[in-house]
Amino acid sequence: QVQLTESGGGLVQAGESLRLSCSISGPGRILSSWVMGWFRQAPGKEREFVAIRRWKGTSPKYADSVKGRFTISVDTKTLEMNSLNPEDTAVYYCAAGPSYSTDSSDYRYWGPGTQVTVSS
Repeated sequence: QVQLTESGGGLVQAGESLRLSCSISGPGRILSSWVMGWFRQAPGKEREFVAIRRWKGTSPKYADSVKGRFTISVDTKTLEMNSLNPEDTAVYYCAAGPSYSTDSSDYRYWGPGTQVTVSS
């Protein structure tokens, strides 16, 4: 079993930045072929894909809404978020799974989430 825990969320103003981190623990293993993903869920909305990257190789993939502003790193297990706007307000989750997929149902392990709130 693998446990994921997000950190780094908080309240910021529009235009500011945040860095989310995802720590990994537990006796299970995440293979180098697996994928790290970041997803988010805003109140009243479904969970949506933000960014994914395979632990080894493969370029990252970003949702159109965050492209050019967010950067996913598997080396540091972080999601760098710049130029935040109120539409980015959500609970952010890190996830790990074997498939290079933007579908949250393909991910096996999930963190509990961290709240990001962007005020205008």
